[in-house]
Amino acid sequence: MTTPAHAPLYADPVDLDTYGVYGATALEAGNGGWNRPRYPFQGRVTADGSSGYRAEPGRYHLYVSHRCPWAHRSAIVRLLKGLEDVVSLSYVDDERDGRGWAFREKRGADPVNGFRFLREAYEATESGFGGHVSVPVLWDRETRRIVSNNFPDITIDLGTQFEAWGDPAVRLYPVELRRRIDELNDYLYDNVNDGTYRVAGAASNESYEELRGRVISALELLDDRLSACRFLHGDSITESDVRLWVTLVRFDLTYNPFAKISERRLTDFPNLWGYARDLYQRPAFRDSTDLDAFSHLGPPFLDEAVTRIDVQPYRADWDEPHDRDSLTA
Repeated sequence: MTTPAHAPLYADPVDLDTYGVYGATALEAGNGGWNRPRYPFQGRVTADGSSGYRAEPGRYHLYVSHRCPWAHRSAIVRLLKGLEDVVSLSYVDDERDGRGWAFREKRGADPVNGFRFLREAYEATESGFGGHVSVPVLWDRETRRIVSNNFPDITIDLGTQFEAWGDPAVRLYPVELRRRIDELNDYLYDNVNDGTYRVAGAASNESYEELRGRVISALELLDDRLSACRFLHGDSITESDVRLWVTLVRFDLTYNPFAKISERRLTDFPNLWGYARDLYQRPAFRDSTDLDAFSHLGPPFLDEAVTRIDVQPYRADWDEPHDRDSLTA
């Protein structure tokens, strides 16, 4: 692994007056909802290298953010699989202005390229890049370019293609469950993960009520599902659990007070709340989580014409016993 020889480089402080809020234009209220930006870099890492990116230790680096749930997934999977010495990782700063994610002293400098802004990684991959700068980013030291910023692929590849170095007992995407995992993951994306953003992007009272109803119904369905099994697909953690959990851990501190989704907190869904604590109290989830980073409510794009319920942030006791040890498939 290489590290920059010069002193750490940091971006200058966030300046919203000069550069504005990043991503505020991702929502176009006129079309009635939230538009998730396109993720243009979709390379895949494979164990045999047939994709052009061979899984090997020391070659890849993850850029992530404590604020971003999509990036948080990658950090969790890296720890679950025991890949800390195989794929390196660093964090961008929690705050950003119109220039996008940056490296500042709070979270540390870029240890691989010495970039000050993550946009530099995008521009190194595609000259003149003018699209959305997102995390996670999987960077290839060998070709000095981004392999992928497509968050669903990154966790799948980390969980399946580094078996020569990863923990073989951790099977996040086992072949025999892939159809069921894919189906549930699609449901989670539409109704929970991206569903919270869709509520925030509602452009009418009717749309707001419909969209928040979908999220609440999904939480009720999942709460019922988890009454009889410890994890979403039985007695082992899978890709689905990672995807759901990063939204649950942010629900009471970020998504619900921001988008105004539900009168009920996560803590009011007894099985979901116990399940969420069960996962949090495992090192891969706890050690990749900074609850203090979740108080940020995002860009101010709520349509003021929409009448929303009142929801305040709430920080629960994540160390409270979860009492789910007896549950099996």
